Amino acid sequence: MALAQRTLTLMQSFLKSYGPSNIKKLLWDKEFSGNKWDFIDDTIGDCVYPTLEKYSHDGSILDLGCGPGNTANELATSAYRSYVGVDISAAALEKASKRTEKNGRGSKNSFELSDIINYVPKEQFDVILFRESLYHVPMGKIKPVLERYSQFLRTGGVFIVRMGMGAQGGQVKNRPKAMIDIIETNFDVVEKTEHGELRDTVIVFRLLGLG
Repeated sequence: MALAQRTLTLMQSFLKSYGPSNIKKLLWDKEFSGNKWDFIDDTIGDCVYPTLEKYSHDGSILDLGCGPGNTANELATSAYRSYVGVDISAAALEKASKRTEKNGRGSKNSFELSDIINYVPKEQFDVILFRESLYHVPMGKIKPVLERYSQFLRTGGVFIVRMGMGAQGGQVKNRPKAMIDIIETNFDVVEKTEHGELRDTVIVFRLLGLG
């Protein structure tokens, strides 16, 4: 029984990253409709916020894989002018929208339902954020996805990726490390910081040649 449950969990994890958009949406909606992700509802003080505030320059932010709206509602209101959050889960976006209205940020925050793999922004942004969400981009698509989104950065704009490395005993998980390696190899890294014993990583970068 335990083996069957583990197999099902692994299959669902695979489908949430590699499956077709309609399947991914069903799985994420089911999880956000329950209480599985309630533990992330309060991330005030997260290591990504100082970096976001540094590079947003009271400008515009595109948050790809925004979930229930943590960044939209916890980032200092003075740090940005406008924010667009994108997520494949309607259940997550419903939570994000309710939080936004409750916090009086309806004039600054907006949300769009889409798979971040093929989402097409309607404007350019000062910051494009992947907060843990890059983990759900298939490894072979990371470089082309980032290159495609580069055209939606304003002049001087940057990507910011926040990645939990899951360090234990000084070791990091192979997959997030490989993702950071792809970024460092193919893009111009502006800043990289590591935080805490788990070495949570925040990396700021842009397309090569645009620095």
